Amino acid sequence: MERNKSFLGILLIGVGGILLSANLLGFQFGMIATHWPLLLILLGLFFEGAYLADKKAPGMLVPGGILLVIGFLFEFEMLTHWRFSEYTWPIYLLAVAFGLLQLYFASDRPRGLLFPIAILSSIAVIAYLSFIYNALAVTVNLGLIIPLILIVSGLLIILRR
Repeated sequence: MERNKSFLGILLIGVGGILLSANLLGFQFGMIATHWPLLLILLGLFFEGAYLADKKAPGMLVPGGILLVIGFLFEFEMLTHWRFSEYTWPIYLLAVAFGLLQLYFASDRPRGLLFPIAILSSIAVIAYLSFIYNALAVTVNLGLIIPLILIVSGLLIILRR
């Protein structure tokens, strides 16, 4: 219960500080509408710092890593008006993989963490490779070239026997 009161107190201080700065320093709330992902980055840094302070709870690195990556991704998306969101979605998977990878290195390296890290990273890499393939297919017509290369390679392997 004491922890809940502390969190509520910190939250009220933060909101009060933002409102006070708006009145005294001329801070504009339009900036919050654009740069709200900085709050995610700060929260992620809080989790990372909580781990680094005593190094007894490596589990803090998972939400810290996820929030940092997602915060930077959202800041990028806000600055570019979400123009690249169809290409940045695999970063959501990489954010979770990054958090788990931090846990892997900070703890006694449980091998069980490598499986979800590898799966999430592989899906993201395959997605980006498909983006690259589609971009090249439009400009070079790889839809015909790659199948022909595969057929010729298969014929060469069979004929060399």
